[in-house]
Amino acid sequence: MARKKIIAGNWKMNMTPSQAVELVNTLKPLVVNDDVDVVFCVPAIDIIPAMEAAKGTNIHIGAENMYFEEKGAYTGEISPAMLVDAGVKYVIIGHSERREYFAETDETVNKKVLKAFEHGITPIVCCGETLTQREQGVTIDFVRQQIKIAFLNVSAEQAASAVIAYEPIWAIGTGKVATTEQAEEVCKAIRECIAEIYDEATAAAIRVQYGGSVSASNAAELFAQDDIDGGLVGGASLKPDFGQIVCYNK
Repeated sequence: MARKKIIAGNWKMNMTPSQAVELVNTLKPLVVNDDVDVVFCVPAIDIIPAMEAAKGTNIHIGAENMYFEEKGAYTGEISPAMLVDAGVKYVIIGHSERREYFAETDETVNKKVLKAFEHGITPIVCCGETLTQREQGVTIDFVRQQIKIAFLNVSAEQAASAVIAYEPIWAIGTGKVATTEQAEEVCKAIRECIAEIYDEATAAAIRVQYGGSVSASNAAELFAQDDIDGGLVGGASLKPDFGQIVCYNK
């Protein structure tokens, strides 16, 4: 069975609640594509208003992060139960910006992945190398390490339902895009890594996105690759252009 594409917008720290509603209303008619799961991962304060605005559409609202404890003295954090109660089905975990600016590690990513599954939330697990790592030829080794630790103690059944987002750090927000060949090479290696950890069936089921300066002009070529099952889109997800990315096949 063919994997259904999943195209997610990562809004990052953009959009006030009222702006979020306006953007959802603008994009609603533009992102209708039955062949694609469409997700808007929004700042925590925007989740509920965005959810209301997206009601009755094909848009799923996701979160950009969550904590790995149920509740407690963790000022400023969002628990998985809070996300579930708000109707969230997806959460981005381990984005390179979280790792770089907020000291996230492979180990905390793993804790969050396990907690997301525990609550029935689909994790979008991010991985990707720096420019130095790519230039030194360690991209595949580095990404495999990220994946192996992120999926520690995750069952095959859980892994099959997960999403992995390969985002070369050097291509995020820089306008530089990995070539289609570079993106496919790493996404294929990720799938092979999942096959090693689990089995071929799990590897065939898991969806692997590409992220890093995805645009309306390169989406169709990227998403046509055997091992690229959609995209995690940053800046372009805040514009009407996101509709063209979602409807890349029309």
